[in-house]
Amino acid sequence: MNNFEINPWDRYTVVFKALSDQTRLKIIWLLLSIDSKISVSEIKDVLEENQYNISKHLKVLKNAGLIYEKKEGKWAFYYYRANDESFDKAVRDTVLSISDDLMKDEISRCKKRLSMRVNGKCVVGSDEWNNLKKKKNSKI
Repeated sequence: MNNFEINPWDRYTVVFKALSDQTRLKIIWLLLSIDSKISVSEIKDVLEENQYNISKHLKVLKNAGLIYEKKEGKWAFYYYRANDESFDKAVRDTVLSISDDLMKDEISRCKKRLSMRVNGKCVVGSDEWNNLKKKKNSKI
């Protein structure tokens, strides 16, 4: 994480730049809304983006100090970096003020994707997720 204590304005600018992208804003919204960790594979499936793009967005959010990464076995999970400062609380409140209606498809995919965890751990990769989606769509 960058050291923003020298000039707080740098931190504000970096945070607002990080949140100026729709995909990154959705990632933060998901992390705050599900109140849980989430893996790159899960984010990729929920947002229906490719892994390369999701990884780039996560790097920007991580460099802005908004999230942190923790390895658990073969998976890397991302968490929202909670902070009690008034600026961070305002950022959280602002992101959470985004209507659930705008994220209804992502919420639905997220619930399905997270329900595939075993003991709170991601055990299913994107290939398995895609196979399950194909099976579901073929039944319709």
